[in-house]
Amino acid sequence: MPVDPLLIRARGLWETLAAVPVSFAPSGGLTVVTSPGSGLCPPSWAGIVMLGDAAIATVPTGGAAQVMRRVLAAVPAGSLTRPEAVTAVLPVTGVLGPATLAYVARDGFRPAPAHHAVEQLAPGHRGLRELVRSAGPEDADESGLEEITSPAFVVREGTDVVAAAGYRAWPVATAHVCVLTAPQWRGRRLARQTASAAVAHALAAGLLPQWRARPPASRQVARALGFRELGSQLSVLLDPDGPTGSA
Repeated sequence: MPVDPLLIRARGLWETLAAVPVSFAPSGGLTVVTSPGSGLCPPSWAGIVMLGDAAIATVPTGGAAQVMRRVLAAVPAGSLTRPEAVTAVLPVTGVLGPATLAYVARDGFRPAPAHHAVEQLAPGHRGLRELVRSAGPEDADESGLEEITSPAFVVREGTDVVAAAGYRAWPVATAHVCVLTAPQWRGRRLARQTASAAVAHALAAGLLPQWRARPPASRQVARALGFRELGSQLSVLLDPDGPTGSA
């Protein structure tokens, strides 16, 4: 079977984020490791990332790793990031996700038509802060716009920033794309326009653009730009009083 270079790069990113030696198994299935400092999930949580037909999981304790290896062995590979499948076999008190993981290479990128003027602003610009406030905390957190390290690519209406995109530098030369549109301006393809500029900037710098999203509308924007959905991510907080709570 031909090797997918995009999948190889994406897997390399998440193997690095695991913070301990781990690899996606060539034969598929799940590999579980103990990593209290994992970047797959928040501190003290367990994280599962599925890319292609293989998954890796990090857990904070050795006892939890043993339990997860045993109970998740019965879960089909395609269901390892489905909350209902994982919570049916593991005692958890919190769930984050699942989020779809999508990536694009230079030869697959489809730039958006230039229907609006796109400007560049510095990260942290007042106009970006005002856009974040207008969107509300839930949408702002989902977008990650406040964490970008690249220039912000924006569309204005008058002096107001009504849509913006940029990316945060991640390990292994990855650009984690962040996009946000003011609520009253959605449905006008402004996210596609600003994100297109951010992705073009990342690709020109030799970076791998990553699009992590839950909302269907966000995933649609990514697909329109040529992103390929290669997998998904799920984080769960294990019940400390359950069988995975032992060290």
